[in-house]
Amino acid sequence: MARIEYADITRPEIRPLVERIERERAGLPNLYRMLLNSPPVAQGWLAYLTAIRQHSGLAPKLREMLILRVAVLNQADYEFDQHLPIALKAGCNEDQVQGLKRGDFGALDPGERAAMAYCDEMTREIRVRDATFAAVRDAFDARAIVEITATVAAYNMVSRFLEAIQIDHE
Repeated sequence: MARIEYADITRPEIRPLVERIERERAGLPNLYRMLLNSPPVAQGWLAYLTAIRQHSGLAPKLREMLILRVAVLNQADYEFDQHLPIALKAGCNEDQVQGLKRGDFGALDPGERAAMAYCDEMTREIRVRDATFAAVRDAFDARAIVEITATVAAYNMVSRFLEAIQIDHE
């Protein structure tokens, strides 16, 4: 059970933002119901995560694998459950999903493996070793590296928010 109340989404001053979230997210997930307790935070969050998920040049499969891996590392079940169907639709198969859960990246291509190692170090250690970065640099251009880094950073933020407040699953 969430540690604080979800926002009253019937408040007239936030209705336009609620409607925008419903349009862009095909509904109003509990995460956004909580974020709406602070409309400026909800609005900024929506803009940032929309840029990460819908406007980056990363392959959707890679993006979703990064999100799933962050969720596993941070024990963020809500995040994992929300993104699993998206990952499967983007082309992840069951072997790859199980590998992400176990930290076994053998079913991934070399670039994906490099990105997962980078994700693990960013999430667990904060600082990324030179060798890990070199592998990412060999596989991706500057834009992709920025987008991989921003995706991992953003979803670490999401999982920390979800777990600290204990957002309920839908």
